[in-house]
Amino acid sequence: MTSLRAGEIARLQTLIAGEVTGPAGTAGWLSGLCRTLATHLPASGAAISLMTQQGSSAMAAASDKAYQGVEELQFTLGEGPCMDAFATGRPVLVPDVAGDAAGRWPAYCSDARGRGVRAVFAFPLQIGSARLGAMDVFRDQVGPLSSAEVARALLFAEVATMTLLDGQEHARDGQPAGLGEPLDTSLEVYQAQGMVMVALGVSLVEALARIRAYAYANDRRLGSVARDIVNCTLSLERDEP
Repeated sequence: MTSLRAGEIARLQTLIAGEVTGPAGTAGWLSGLCRTLATHLPASGAAISLMTQQGSSAMAAASDKAYQGVEELQFTLGEGPCMDAFATGRPVLVPDVAGDAAGRWPAYCSDARGRGVRAVFAFPLQIGSARLGAMDVFRDQVGPLSSAEVARALLFAEVATMTLLDGQEHARDGQPAGLGEPLDTSLEVYQAQGMVMVALGVSLVEALARIRAYAYANDRRLGSVARDIVNCTLSLERDEP
């Protein structure tokens, strides 16, 4: 890392530290990062999600509750720029969710527009071949990010990746990672997938699709549905949507 880049990251970290409220663990730092990003880019909100190659995912932090709901839409619907950014390892830039993106992710774009989102820019959180999740930048107006703004967003994504890796190191050392609920939710979704797979005799991919379909049809969060399945208070039948 060049001294200039290191200096830019250090300045971002100082800005983020000023936005951290409550416990200064990994989750608190990521929430502060989202709030900082929303005020230092032409954005109305931001969110970060953890994802795995096995299909498990969870919203880890957001600039505010409204964008937490927007971020969770992608995991409930099983489509969206965040998921594509994670899958490809490349930024997915959508300056108008009513444009070509509406044909790519019809359900997501329709619901996102209903929540006031007009543009979204997704950046993978990765280092080398290791992918940890994705960061979304939302706008309530149509329009692209400039090349300088994309470069700044990539710096934020780098800081988020470093934060997640530091959290994993603390966890391995026996210290709390500070992510709590997001990691618990991610585990529950994966557990629920396995339970539905066995109960219905379907693949892991189809099991997750059924859980998402149930959550969407019943206007519930994916993590909440997964928790009920794991606790055996909800069973998906073969004829469920």
